[in-house]
Amino acid sequence: MTMRKVTFVKDRQFYCSVLSIMLPVALQQAINMGVNMLDTMMLGSFGEIQLSASSLANQYYNFFTIFCMGIIGGSSVLAAQYWGAGDRDRVRETFSMAIRLSLVLSIVFSVLTLLFPTQIMAIYTPEADVIFQGARYLRITAFIFIIHGTSLVTAQLMRSVGQPRLGLVVSIISFVVNLFANYVFIFGKFGAPRMEIAGAALGTLIARLSEFIATFLYVLVLDKRLEFRLKHLLKSPSRAFYRQYFRLGAPVLVSDSLLGLGGNIVSIVLGHMGAAVVAGNAICQVIDRLCTVVIQGVSNASGIITGNTIGAGKKELALIQGETFYLLSLIFGGISALLIYFIGPATISIYSLEPETVTVTRQLMHAYVIIVFFQAVQSVMTKGVLRGGGDTRFLMRADILFMWLVSIPLGAVGGLLLHWPAWLTMLCLRADYAIKSIWCIRRLLSGKWIHDASHEPELS
Repeated sequence: MTMRKVTFVKDRQFYCSVLSIMLPVALQQAINMGVNMLDTMMLGSFGEIQLSASSLANQYYNFFTIFCMGIIGGSSVLAAQYWGAGDRDRVRETFSMAIRLSLVLSIVFSVLTLLFPTQIMAIYTPEADVIFQGARYLRITAFIFIIHGTSLVTAQLMRSVGQPRLGLVVSIISFVVNLFANYVFIFGKFGAPRMEIAGAALGTLIARLSEFIATFLYVLVLDKRLEFRLKHLLKSPSRAFYRQYFRLGAPVLVSDSLLGLGGNIVSIVLGHMGAAVVAGNAICQVIDRLCTVVIQGVSNASGIITGNTIGAGKKELALIQGETFYLLSLIFGGISALLIYFIGPATISIYSLEPETVTVTRQLMHAYVIIVFFQAVQSVMTKGVLRGGGDTRFLMRADILFMWLVSIPLGAVGGLLLHWPAWLTMLCLRADYAIKSIWCIRRLLSGKWIHDASHEPELS
């Protein structure tokens, strides 16, 4: 395989464009993680059972959001490239299709959660108390899927048309609403009943409803740039358009769905290692996500800018931009690892934990220092540059092979059969990050990852 000589963008305007997307996304992620951290701290005051239950219940909810991200990933490839080509009609058609798909998905998850909350929790843990508390949480969150799924897909796609600030504004509204509602219903303030873990679920429901209203009020009524209106949503996309989407988008949906399922298996493995491990990992995940908000911003920016550049027909520039994003992933991955190493252990003292849980959490935090570096590189490559270039079939193979043939078997055997310590099990469960990083970098430097959807003759 012939490798390109690595070159980097020197144009100041490029970095301004990156910052214009990266900063709102990073701030949005920071706010979202701040909400999760507050939830964790509030429920942590009631003991490790409720903390573990909410963490595992949210892993199931995260499985749903992974499906949504699969819809977004495939749609954003089309939206970004069509926007770069100046084809607004195709962009609106992409929005309509993505929202319809998310609505169908949301209904399925909502019905399953309403009917089988206890059975769902039993998949994650054998502990009866954790199952009971988690089922309380799920019964309320069953009503969230439809309002959050459609608003999440819509707000994320607006980034592809140069409007990343919508997600930030919506997240600020959600943060304020969620903070107040959690305080009221978890602890029973201002005359409300003390609901504890059910109060956290209710607070989340109210916050997601505020997101839904704010998102669609802006997109369907106030926005003057894309001008996507209800009539566009009600108009069904053509069969040819669906074929085009599933050609590029189906691999994204498959790979993200399998990643989501794999992430749930990771939670199942940890759930069967005890409540102390689940609680410790929940704390580590909050710190990990807070320390990687910039990486999420770079990943989003890389996918959108790459898609826009390819849609504009500038292949050589896209290659140079991709190599620049690779360098940025190395830099921010190193910074994130240092942040977790120095800041992570200090945060443990704010939780009310048993001594065993404190020890497990400290050990897991050190494992996350290693994990986060490779997480940064593979995130920018798989969710950003290569996906923005339409290289979705290659990414599907990477996601399936390394997680399902290496990480999950190794982690499951080590954690459940050989009873390895939690930190070693976690390193095994995330080994695919390192392998994917190397594999995707080779793909990037080969220059074979660009596929221009906006000039397909099928839709011309």
